Amino acid sequence: MILDEFLHNLHFDIEKASIPNWEVDWEDGPLPYKLYCDLPEVPLSMDIPLTLDGQEVPYKPDLRKIGHFLWYVYGITQYSQSVFPMDSPERQLEVMQSYRRFAPSGGALYPNELYVYLKIEDLPDGVYHFDVSHHRLVLLREGNFDDYLTRALGCRCDLTSCFGTVFISTMFWKNFFKYNNFSYRLQGLDAGVLMGQLVEAAKRFGFASGVYYQYLDRAINHLLGLTEQEESVYAVVPITIEPTIWSGNRNGENVLAADLLPEITPIQPKHYVRSKKMKEFPMLLKMNEASMLESTSFRWIEEKEIRTVEGKKYPLPLVNRLSYDFMSCCRKRFSPEMDFILGKVNLQQIAYLLNEATASYRYRNDLEEAYNDEQRVSIFLCLYNIEGIPNGAYYYDNSEHALRQMNPGDHRQMLQSGMTLGNINLLQVPITLHVVGDKDYFKDSLGYRGYRIQQMEAGMLVQRILLAASALEMGGHPLLGFDVNLSDQLYNLGSLGKTSLIQIPIGPYRQRPWLMGRLHT
Repeated sequence: MILDEFLHNLHFDIEKASIPNWEVDWEDGPLPYKLYCDLPEVPLSMDIPLTLDGQEVPYKPDLRKIGHFLWYVYGITQYSQSVFPMDSPERQLEVMQSYRRFAPSGGALYPNELYVYLKIEDLPDGVYHFDVSHHRLVLLREGNFDDYLTRALGCRCDLTSCFGTVFISTMFWKNFFKYNNFSYRLQGLDAGVLMGQLVEAAKRFGFASGVYYQYLDRAINHLLGLTEQEESVYAVVPITIEPTIWSGNRNGENVLAADLLPEITPIQPKHYVRSKKMKEFPMLLKMNEASMLESTSFRWIEEKEIRTVEGKKYPLPLVNRLSYDFMSCCRKRFSPEMDFILGKVNLQQIAYLLNEATASYRYRNDLEEAYNDEQRVSIFLCLYNIEGIPNGAYYYDNSEHALRQMNPGDHRQMLQSGMTLGNINLLQVPITLHVVGDKDYFKDSLGYRGYRIQQMEAGMLVQRILLAASALEMGGHPLLGFDVNLSDQLYNLGSLGKTSLIQIPIGPYRQRPWLMGRLHT
């Protein structure tokens, strides 16, 4: 089938999945944020707290606190200017300017958008778009939609006790214009990284949250007024401070999206993209269509036989969870590229990095029957020059907090040969980490939706890894420009039915020469 072939090539042979002779029209690129026109606007407080330590006991948040929360999740936090080397005969400086957020994004293009359904005292109940460029809310639809949303989620969450629900969408064109079909893989990962930041920020604000990957797509998109040929919701995240029902199982009668749509009036709010010539992206639309759910007959992931990873065991030092200032670590998070330096890393730091990443990853979702510790994505890594452990390729067994040696030796040169871009010198990197998942992306249980869910779960783990690295004064650079077949062979993942989803070099780094300003008061 064409979709199966597309996903296979997207992962293992990107040239076959890409559109031939692709040229990026930088002059006609879209904005990295969505701008609505002629709708009511609600300014948010820019009096952002510089730390979240010592937060008050949770109480129903007001508009001020919601503004702070959204800024930590996806607000524009930094403005930077970087100067590229003078390679041209005219020796003209090439300056790149960008607005940064705490959650990283491929190419800093930020294809995702945030919408919130809020019920707080100093704001009309309704559905809003978070306008990051002005740090404000834009009212899309006023009213109480608890019943509508509850049924769109299959009656699995008591939304009457939730003060808010966050919707994470993907605007296809925002990074398709640069990456063409490869953007489909990036969009899921970007959404996952954002979700990881959202769930972690919610904890810091004292909010409980749960991620719903399964819902009636057309009903949710209809509520938000999204055009599905342009944008679609990827995840729904209720947030609350009160006890509520979190269930992965469908309760009540089966609901069809077609039955919900007539209940509320369609809206088509105007918005500005900037691009004047948007190219077509038929494969992304086909994948989105094939991933949609038309009824609330949602499914759990079926249990699979666990294949044991064999190899010499290296127990790691027992460590506690890292205690760090969330704002500071978000602000310090850095993707070094050519700025990695081969500093010494000890076994204690490895233990903290892996323990913190996996321990903080645990989150409530609708893919499993109970809220448990099962992790569908795992960590494999290549280590070099680490005090107390031989060079080699390893699997991190988080249940035993130990490394299993898969392949001894220095693998940096081989990994470097698999890089499609020369933007990182892996010979200067002590830790090259791979997030790994099932090769079939749980297709039997979740269909094609399983692929983007797997990418989102990988992205959530990536953000936890990056925050842990930042807390340990190291940088991490997530990248997809690597030979998946090469890394899969390195860890013998084929025998486990798994594959590498993303590669993250991690290590000490030197500061980059750039001008950077923080955007908060």
